[in-house]
Amino acid sequence: MSAVFRELHRADRPLLLPCAWDHASAAALAAQGFPAIGTTSLGVAAAAGLADATGAARECTLELGRRLARLPVPVSVDIENGFADDPAGVAAFAAELAGAGVAGVNIEDGRPDGTLADPVRQAERVAAVREAAPTLFVNARTDTHWLAAEPTTAAALRRARRYLAAGADGVFVPGLADEDGIRALAGELDAPLNVLFAPGRHTCERLAGLGVRRISLGSLLFRAALGRAVELAVRIADPAAGAPETPDYARARALADPWTPPPLP
Repeated sequence: MSAVFRELHRADRPLLLPCAWDHASAAALAAQGFPAIGTTSLGVAAAAGLADATGAARECTLELGRRLARLPVPVSVDIENGFADDPAGVAAFAAELAGAGVAGVNIEDGRPDGTLADPVRQAERVAAVREAAPTLFVNARTDTHWLAAEPTTAAALRRARRYLAAGADGVFVPGLADEDGIRALAGELDAPLNVLFAPGRHTCERLAGLGVRRISLGSLLFRAALGRAVELAVRIADPAAGAPETPDYARARALADPWTPPPLP
């Protein structure tokens, strides 16, 4: 599956990667004909009542990866920051997924406190994954724009080049949405550029024209499913009720917070 997954990044049009959060969502997307499936760390964590990007969803992510690897399409798993600080620990986790048949992983340099990992240390993690799991398509995610830590094309490019030199196969820059920045980065990188689809701002055709090779949907489908489920329940209870808004990332992430019942009257 890894070889198939790599070829999808070289196709005539960008790879649109829908992101699942459980087996049913992944199987439904595969049945619809999508050639590859990703996972959303927010969806996987929140569905289990855990906080995203904190490492809490390690076991959930591993178990889901093992299950999804049985699907008839390549699967790429979002492994947050690798669920370990040391390169050996990150590599061991990635190797478990590769051994189960997972085709690729995302590994990010953002940290729970809103900072970015030291790029040298992050490159060591990427290199360790490359050595331990040579078949995996390693998508190195830099959160320069997502965390607004260093939201410039130059900063993203510096980190991207370092991670590619360490063995990454592609680069993911979520939060990079402006066309000039996307075009500039795609033109400078000798590797597939992955961006996060921004509803209302992007189309697949336009992103293809900018040089993007992979388009991720991130937590969009998970959040839309939550919104639709709540809307349906509200409308059944009260047909005249207004439709609730689809939760944004922050609201969906907050669902993992400990439940506090409202005070009694």
